Amino acid sequence: MVCPGHPVPRQSMSRLDLEELAEIELQRDEEEATALGAVRRTPVAPMAGPDPALSMNHPFYDVARHGILQVAGEDRLGRRVVTFSCCRMPPSHELNHRRLLEYLQYTLDQYVESDYTIVYFHYGLNSQNKPSLGWFQSAYKEFDRRHRKNLKALYVVHPTNFIRVLWNILRPLIRHDEELRNLHTGRLPPPTKTPPPRPPLPTQQFGVSLKYLKDKNQGELIPPVLRFTVTYLREKGLRTEGLFRKSASVQTIREIQRLYNQGKPVNFDDYGDIHIPAVILKTFLRELPQPLLTFEAYEQILGITSVESSLRVTCCRQILQRLPEHNYAVLRYLMGFLHEVSRESIFNKMNSSNLACVFGLNLIWPSQGASSLSALVPLNLFTELLIEYYEKVFRSQDTHGEPGASGAARDGHARDRAAAGPARPPVPPRPLPVAGRPL
Repeated sequence: MVCPGHPVPRQSMSRLDLEELAEIELQRDEEEATALGAVRRTPVAPMAGPDPALSMNHPFYDVARHGILQVAGEDRLGRRVVTFSCCRMPPSHELNHRRLLEYLQYTLDQYVESDYTIVYFHYGLNSQNKPSLGWFQSAYKEFDRRHRKNLKALYVVHPTNFIRVLWNILRPLIRHDEELRNLHTGRLPPPTKTPPPRPPLPTQQFGVSLKYLKDKNQGELIPPVLRFTVTYLREKGLRTEGLFRKSASVQTIREIQRLYNQGKPVNFDDYGDIHIPAVILKTFLRELPQPLLTFEAYEQILGITSVESSLRVTCCRQILQRLPEHNYAVLRYLMGFLHEVSRESIFNKMNSSNLACVFGLNLIWPSQGASSLSALVPLNLFTELLIEYYEKVFRSQDTHGEPGASGAARDGHARDRAAAGPARPPVPPRPLPVAGRPL
């Protein structure tokens, strides 16, 4: 990124000095624009209309309706691209900047487990809609290492003199992107999601279909990677704080994927990090050729927010009844485990809502492009319902296709229990919530 003008002097400045300098630079930008015959009023980006998937039940509807944040798909390296457009920001008195910060954090939480890119469109920021520099400083402090670790690039488009003030604040967040350097020197870096060889190895575990795994594993419905990681986490990780939220070394994850794909044994004890099998589990789901909940169910799931709260569990059951038997069995196995994780939330801080934020986009995505930000609410809500009301959604007396599907899932679950140690007593049904956001 190249900023116009000279670097900001390094001597310490008070926040008031910085605020004054920022205001001066903004005025200078507007004066320059005026001189060029392009007076900058509060610009309004052209919009095709409100996002039809954006529900008024969105927890940040007051901010999301402006379209300031968007998920613009993936770049050529398979990294999610999140855009921030200043030209969509209304005047400061019409927008709660603290809510904007919370919405930004809520959005990035959906993607920080994988590499991602932020594109900041500076055009349109002016003295009427500009947040304070204290807001930018708060943003930096609140975005911890988890957010910064997988931020592979931050592009600033339309930089102006004002960027010189922001540069010293944002610079710690910006890391040099070695992949970009390789691109400029003509060396194309490997994509984030490496497709399996064609034809796949007989022992291939990642990037192949559930049917392929079943055929190569003597008809076993539950994929080996899923069974191994769940068994290990059930035995040693249920009470780990931040389970499934924290990331792991990309190199380590790729090495374990390579071992699994070559049919070699993996002992998670050798790595000394309980979060590694958790990331492997999510990576397995994310690299399925078709999402576990299937492309066909995507539009049906988006409609969950329009269903009356008391009927949502029934709606979930109806959607799941349309899944292929194999997908249903694997989903039931996974949701049963996540329900167990949520039962330990007093220790691991991962209740059904937090787990849904992590797993929603790993279970379902559209067949074309990426899920929009407005789609995150129904996708996460649907996932939360599956976890929170597991016993109701996956009632044992239900039949899904042929009886063998759910029965095999239950048998696999019992085998995992045995591998993890003494069986736990049955989990009593949870009472329905009486306060808070209705599911």
